[in-house]
Amino acid sequence: MVHQTMKSRINSAPSASSKTSHMRRAYRLLPLALAAALGLALGLPGCVEPPTQAPAPLPPRSTPVPVAPPVAPPGASLHPGSRWQPATWGELPGWDTDRLRDAWQALQRSCERLSADLAREAPAWPRLCQEALRTQPSDDAATRAWLMQRLTPYRVVPLDAGASTEGLVTGYFEPQIDASRRPRGALRFPLYAPPSDLATRKPWFTRAQIETSAAAQAALRGREIAYVADPLDALLLQVQGSGRLRLIGADGQTQTIRIAFAGHNDQPYQSLGRWLIDQGEIRPGQASWPAIRDWARRNPRRVPELLAANPRVVFFREEALPDPNLGPRGAQGVALTPERSIAVDPKSLPYGSPVWLDTTEPLTATPLRRLVLAQDTGSAITGAVRADYFWGWGERAEQQAGRMSQVLRMWVLWPK
Repeated sequence: MVHQTMKSRINSAPSASSKTSHMRRAYRLLPLALAAALGLALGLPGCVEPPTQAPAPLPPRSTPVPVAPPVAPPGASLHPGSRWQPATWGELPGWDTDRLRDAWQALQRSCERLSADLAREAPAWPRLCQEALRTQPSDDAATRAWLMQRLTPYRVVPLDAGASTEGLVTGYFEPQIDASRRPRGALRFPLYAPPSDLATRKPWFTRAQIETSAAAQAALRGREIAYVADPLDALLLQVQGSGRLRLIGADGQTQTIRIAFAGHNDQPYQSLGRWLIDQGEIRPGQASWPAIRDWARRNPRRVPELLAANPRVVFFREEALPDPNLGPRGAQGVALTPERSIAVDPKSLPYGSPVWLDTTEPLTATPLRRLVLAQDTGSAITGAVRADYFWGWGERAEQQAGRMSQVLRMWVLWPK
């Protein structure tokens, strides 16, 4: 999935997870991400820009855990961007309390798409995955025992031994928006499939030019997939790289489809949060997606100016939604699982790796410690200790993803 994370960052960093990628994570997602008030993260490259505020700190540990000295880690060729340090299960905060069985299907999906590189460099993975696909643990305790018998934890840290071992986690999600096949009432802002000349005209028209150029409008005529009621919703779908459309027919009947990243106009991505900060409209550290929406509600006449500040336009393809409980495909090529999939830098963690996160939830600072799978990426998701957490879809997912910018500790679980 191609996506950008939801925080608005000072420095722009387009994302796209090929998600077939975001979600991952649009301009990647995946991821859905990784992004700023409008950053990326899906099955192409993507996720988030550097945050405009310091990430929320982790709660203090009762007993500090010493960092192990560097050693030659397993599968080193698979993670040239990070060091892995041997750890014990007791070093993983919350390991004994997570509902591990909730992550089992995500693990099985990754096993179904085990990469040739992973199988070649880590011969134990194919054998372990074959067993995982045949197994259905009865409860969390059985899942925990299965994992501990077959895997070993490694702390993921930067290559630079002098750098902080803590990193950053942001959030992304899959938007869910009302739409119509035809312009009707307030539903008048189009979402487009790629124009036929997209591959031959690079860069293609900017967002502002699409509104004024007869040539651009002619190229897009007949390429409309659907229409939404808010231009910020259209941009949000482009930033996240995929989304769900609840199509409302003239007779009131509804149908839900998914739209996925299919290309963009090769124009540079510009953060709307950065633009609002430069205009003096909001202060650094306040550039969240909810803040951008609030500004737009209070300044409706300036919304076209706001949108034009980001010249990049993303185009979509339509996909069926056979199972509404599954997320979009991430960069690994598997459906993302809400709150159990993350977008990562593949130079730090191979796709399909089980990962233990130690961070906190947005706003409440409640510990967020759980098993997730590295299944997406994003162009702004870079670095050894860096993740974009997939929250799912719906209003809660949007709110959580839009506010997430937390300190992160991370462990990879690798076959013995």
